[in-house]
Amino acid sequence: MTFLSRLFHRADPRTALAPLYAACVAEGRQPHWYLEGQVPDTLDGRFDMIAAVTSLVLLRLADCDAKQESVWLTEVFVSDMDGQLRQIGIGDVVVGKHIGRMMSALGGRIAAYQAGMAAGGDLPGALVRNLYRGEAPDEAALAHVAERLRALRGDLDAVALPALIAGGLRP
Repeated sequence: MTFLSRLFHRADPRTALAPLYAACVAEGRQPHWYLEGQVPDTLDGRFDMIAAVTSLVLLRLADCDAKQESVWLTEVFVSDMDGQLRQIGIGDVVVGKHIGRMMSALGGRIAAYQAGMAAGGDLPGALVRNLYRGEAPDEAALAHVAERLRALRGDLDAVALPALIAGGLRP
């Protein structure tokens, strides 16, 4: 690296959130969601599961008043989704529309899961609407996903911010 490039080069702060996003994706790809939880093992189902986990992480970041980290994590999510869309052959002309819908979906899920996990909230209803897209699985599968997401939220609450940013979803 030359002197001038070192002088004017700024590290991308989003790279610090890459381990956290990788942990969200790894969690969202766990087989139990698709087997016991009956989340559809499709492109949409995988997006919905990763969005669910990412939503819980973004809620935890909000609890920590980590606004900038939330923005960066969201940008990493968008960058990944953009790349995924391009990889499956979505062209430049419509990628932006797809990303806009995905961002809207993520925002809706954050609100739905926050309300669903609150005292007296209807998490199973939020899951049917958002994760299962209106088609409820059997009760055991729905209970599995609700229980595991509640457990994940509890684990996230116990993780300190530096450990969370480093990709630690559990204490």
